[in-house]
Amino acid sequence: QVQLVESGGGLVQAGGSLRLSCAASRNIFSINVMGWYRQAPGKQRELVATITGYGTTNYADSVKGRFTISRDKAKNTVYRQMNSLESEETAVYYCNARVVLPRVYDYWGQGTQVTDSS
Repeated sequence: QVQLVESGGGLVQAGGSLRLSCAASRNIFSINVMGWYRQAPGKQRELVATITGYGTTNYADSVKGRFTISRDKAKNTVYRQMNSLESEETAVYYCNARVVLPRVYDYWGQGTQVTDSS
């Protein structure tokens, strides 16, 4: 079992920056993949960025060069730094943890809202 708690959402102007945090209830290095997803109003949830237990990162094309996913082992926390935020990126951002043993299972945080205040 993994509990995830996101924080750091809020209002930000287009072009601004924001850092989201996701605290996990267990050692994040034991989790196969952790990631961030977002869901804008009227749209499906989409992948933003992931980081594997080995530290390999992956980004959606739309955020490459602007978003960075990182982690802090001591705090069991994954971060997502967002720079040059675009107004259409207003969404609820969800933290995800995927484990593959004994079977593939996805855990989700409650979500944190990021809103363009422009």
